[in-house]
Amino acid sequence: MDPLSDVLSLLKPRSQFHVGFDAAGDWSFEFPALDGIKFAAVVRGTCWAATSDMAEPLRFGPGDCYLLNHRQRLRLASAPGLPAQDFSNVMEAAEATGVIVHNGGGEVFVISGRFDFSGNHAALLFEALPPIVHIPGATSQAGVLRWALEQFAAELQSPQPGGALMSTHLAHLMLVQALRLHLAAAGDGPQGWFRALADARVGRAVSAMHAQPARAWTLEALAAVAGMSRTVFAQRFKALVGKTAMDYLTRWRMLVAADRLRSGRDSVASVAFSLGYESESAFCAAFRRVMQCSPTQYRRQGAPAVAGIESAASA
Repeated sequence: MDPLSDVLSLLKPRSQFHVGFDAAGDWSFEFPALDGIKFAAVVRGTCWAATSDMAEPLRFGPGDCYLLNHRQRLRLASAPGLPAQDFSNVMEAAEATGVIVHNGGGEVFVISGRFDFSGNHAALLFEALPPIVHIPGATSQAGVLRWALEQFAAELQSPQPGGALMSTHLAHLMLVQALRLHLAAAGDGPQGWFRALADARVGRAVSAMHAQPARAWTLEALAAVAGMSRTVFAQRFKALVGKTAMDYLTRWRMLVAADRLRSGRDSVASVAFSLGYESESAFCAAFRRVMQCSPTQYRRQGAPAVAGIESAASA
C-alpha cells in the first residue's frame, strides 16, 4: 500500500454519525470540540466557519467541504459576527432525526460526519493537519468528492435499505479524497509525514520505507530512491518532517509493530524479525525508546498517550 493508505489502515477510521443541517434566516452555532476528525460539506447555500485561532472566518459555498481537526471548537453561521445561539435544541434534533431543520430550512443545507479512530496512534493524522482544511468545490479535482457528497445527501434525505452501510462507505471515500486534495496543496502545512508526501522526491523515499519496513535501509539508499545526494536528502527530509529519515523509519516500524502486537498473536520475537531486527533485545530497546513501554507491556495494557510519528520520543 501507499503511505496514506498505510496510516489510515493503522488508525482504523470509523464514521460515528452523519447529520444534515437545513437552515434559513440568520443563525449562528458554536459546536463543541470533539475527538476525531469532523467532515462537512455544503450542499446548498453559503455559510461562514471559524475556529478560535483563525483571524478571519472562511466562507463556504455550494460544493465546498472542510475537515475540522481533533478537538477544535467551530462556529458555523449564516453571516460573520452573529452571536451564537443555544446549541442544545440543535443537538436534540440531530439525535432524533438525523436532519436538523432550523427556521424552516430551505436556504442552506450542510451535511457532516465524524470519524473516530480505533487504532492507538491517531496523533499521526491530527499532527499532520491544520485546525481546518478548506476544500473549494469549484476545483476540478473535487469531482469525486462532489459525487460522493450528492450520494451522501441523498442517503440522508431519502433513507433506503442498506443506507447505514452506504453512508459509512461514502464517508470514508470523502475522507480519503479530502486528504488527497489537501495533500496536493500541503507544501506549507505543518512539518510531518503528510507534508513529506507532497514532495515528489522525499515522498518516494517515504513510500519505499512503508513498502519495505524490514529492509536494512541506509541514508545513502534512501537518498538514491529519492534521486538526491545524501546530504541534500538528509537536509530536505528533516526540513519537511522535522525528524531524520532514520528516526522516521524507526518510528514507523514501531507503529507497525504495535499494531501487530495488539491485533495478532505473533510473538515479540516474530514481530521483531519481521521488521528487520536481528535480535529480540535490539527490537525491545527500540520499542521502549519510541513507545515508552516494553512490547509485552504494550500488548497487555495498550498504548500510553504518546506515539505519533512526530510526537514519539527520540529514538
